Amino acid sequence: MKRTRPLPVLALLFSMPVFAAAVQPTPGEDKAKPASAEPAPSPPVEKKSVTSHSIVLSGQKLSYTATAGTLVLRDDAGKAKASIFSVSYVKDGVSDPARRPVTFCFNGGPGAASLWVHLGAFGPRRIETDESGLRYATPARLVDNEYSILDLTDLVFIDPVSTGWSRPAPGEDPKQFHGFEEDIEWVGEFIRLWLARNQRFASPKLIAGESYGTARAAGLALSLLERYGIQLNGVMLLSTVLNWQNQEFPYGNGNGNDIPFMIHLPSYTAAAWYHGRLAPDLQKDLRAALAESESFAIGEYATALLQGDNLSESRRREVAAKLARLTGLSAEFVERANLRIELYRFLKELRRSDGLTIGRIDARFTGRDLDSAGESPEFDPSIVGLDGPYAGAINDYLRRELGYQEDAVYERLTRKVHPWSWGSDNEYVNVAEKLRLAMTKNPALHVLISSGLYDFATPYFDAFFTVAHMGLPPELRAQVKIETYEAGHMMYVKRSEHKKLHEDLVRFFREATAGR
Repeated sequence: MKRTRPLPVLALLFSMPVFAAAVQPTPGEDKAKPASAEPAPSPPVEKKSVTSHSIVLSGQKLSYTATAGTLVLRDDAGKAKASIFSVSYVKDGVSDPARRPVTFCFNGGPGAASLWVHLGAFGPRRIETDESGLRYATPARLVDNEYSILDLTDLVFIDPVSTGWSRPAPGEDPKQFHGFEEDIEWVGEFIRLWLARNQRFASPKLIAGESYGTARAAGLALSLLERYGIQLNGVMLLSTVLNWQNQEFPYGNGNGNDIPFMIHLPSYTAAAWYHGRLAPDLQKDLRAALAESESFAIGEYATALLQGDNLSESRRREVAAKLARLTGLSAEFVERANLRIELYRFLKELRRSDGLTIGRIDARFTGRDLDSAGESPEFDPSIVGLDGPYAGAINDYLRRELGYQEDAVYERLTRKVHPWSWGSDNEYVNVAEKLRLAMTKNPALHVLISSGLYDFATPYFDAFFTVAHMGLPPELRAQVKIETYEAGHMMYVKRSEHKKLHEDLVRFFREATAGR
């Protein structure tokens, strides 16, 4: 898929031209002289650190073993292709591992390591924060994670190739790992190998992905089934992006794909509510305001956009007034935007009068630009606010608490995976179809979708819209649950919403692993 916009996910996509000067021969050099043969690069070597720990969860002490290390992935001929770094947590003293679930977790990007779901959501240690999740100590501190799901399942946190400490094998072209289908293939091979090495094929198996990781997770649900016969019990999607047509704004803010404008509107309403920019009647109740916005988005607003230039002037003014009511922006601004409010304009415009911008992955964060009259923010204050604490914590934790020593950079969010290959041109990637087929072929598969109301990278209304258009058989529709949280892309940074997420996961695991 050709990309014209940054991905609507946590990672910032980068491109950097590389220039190489032509090498000229040294005067008098014998051009026919053969180059000296260079020694073949050494294949990667697996290494690991194993440590013992304990934690109190739900009032019970749980002892577990942590393993931080690498697995070498090979092709069918046995040639080393890549070294994958992961951290696993396995409960001690389990007499029958076949009854103990195992969950494979990762973040998105593309180009993101698994540190956010690891030290924020699911792992036994988390970053200490205040209730809101907006403020952290510098440097960040780690505490036991009372909402870890280690009491429900063993955990494996995966860093895909070129992220974290995962790397292509020496001499291997990184491009073979940096693509939509390629990424699914190699992460799937890691999962197969981990299950084989740890004798866990008989265990209930689940996958948890965040952001672009939700696209990877949906693709893996089908790929693992078709390639290896691995039937998943559950897929957990945090901050979901499955169908890019729903999130890709067209250039020019005019002709093109109108769906993103509808999908983002309820998130605009949520952000405006949080910042106190709605009319008094809408400010009374967030959920009531969102219900009105959702109904308008899929009803009157969608109809108006579909009419294009055939929309009458009187109707245009009516729609602009309702959009202004639901976004906290002026009707004049909405009309000048041709009724189509592009995301970055909204981030800049909502609190322009205060000289503030708001966050893209979490609208609760605010920032200040040098140019307050500009078209879009200079940076995302929510990414900046969350990156530093997690980067510092993961580098300390892996080395000091888990004992894994490595001098290489831990690539938390790397540009090295770009350009990312999307496969076919001139079409939107739609992984929802893979998820539908996976559920149809494996009717035991359950899906939980968790979305933050203040998240613009993966707007929450898209989850409802996408699931409603999946074409699932009626008997499977109840196996997809959607939950929303009054937080952003990383809903778990807010303490009350992390608690709610844990409660939702307890119910989900009970349903997904029933009978085991």
